[in-house]
Amino acid sequence: METKKIVVGISGASGVVYGIRTLEALSGMDGVETHLVVTKAAERTLSLETDRDIDGLRKLADFWYDVEDIGASVASGSFHRDGMVVAPCSMKTLSALAHSYSDNLLIRAGDVTLKERKPLLLVVRETPIHLGHIRNMLQVTEMGALVVPASPGFYHRPKSIDDLVNSIVGRVLDLLGLKHTLTSPWVEGARSYHESEA
Repeated sequence: METKKIVVGISGASGVVYGIRTLEALSGMDGVETHLVVTKAAERTLSLETDRDIDGLRKLADFWYDVEDIGASVASGSFHRDGMVVAPCSMKTLSALAHSYSDNLLIRAGDVTLKERKPLLLVVRETPIHLGHIRNMLQVTEMGALVVPASPGFYHRPKSIDDLVNSIVGRVLDLLGLKHTLTSPWVEGARSYHESEA
């Protein structure tokens, strides 16, 4: 079985739990190799929002890189990747990606993912948003990225914060083509094409 290489970026927006859960889910999958880049702002958010530290976070990944190491392997198009997710994706990181302003390794890895035509998923986490944010989302979408707002679904009747987080991370994994058990697909009222024609 061919190993899938997924780059995981965690930037400084609130909602670092999205990146943690993504890493946890990927680390439990056979045939998936994770490459982690965490910004300095994300390290601070990690300490503010959780009881985890950066060393514990790094242990969830197969490989990790210093955000200032612009010469790391994930900065090169010759490094094969099957996709990249930035969770959460701050408005600063979104803006840098929209304008190809690669001033750190996370943004460079994202820019390379786009130029190599691989999936780049951006779990944006901000509200409300202004016109500049909307324009940046449009621009990265036109460049080939997928904007995945951290807007959890409620049709599965979540009972905890974990359920809400899983609904977003489950969508991320779906979009990467990875099977998981974090969420179940919506099936209520589903009918076949032939039933609807009867």
